[in-house]
Amino acid sequence: MSPQASSATVHELSRVGLLATLPGETLARLAARMEREEIAAGSSVVREGEGGDRFYVLLNGLMAVSQSSLGPRRLLRPGDHFGEVALAMGVPRTASVRALAPSTVASCDRDTFDEFVRPLFADG
Repeated sequence: MSPQASSATVHELSRVGLLATLPGETLARLAARMEREEIAAGSSVVREGEGGDRFYVLLNGLMAVSQSSLGPRRLLRPGDHFGEVALAMGVPRTASVRALAPSTVASCDRDTFDEFVRPLFADG
């Protein structure tokens, strides 16, 4: 992680479809607990089969999702999220995610995910 790590902003998180439904105060508390990280083009963020302990949202840039058995799956663009399957289901990462361009993500740990994000999947 970059040494100048900072938290995500409410404005950034409000542009993430999944999180946009959160009340302002809740979104502010979540933003304060999410760490911003710059990802260099070509770098992997998560690898299929590894343990998962963070949930991510893409703030800017472009990332590719792939699975070893199926190859390229989709592109992630700003506002997309990933990493929830491993956290929600307690399984290893189900796909790999790699930056195609310099990108910025915000991520949170399992406790933060459980408190703020997991309930959003239950409502869906």
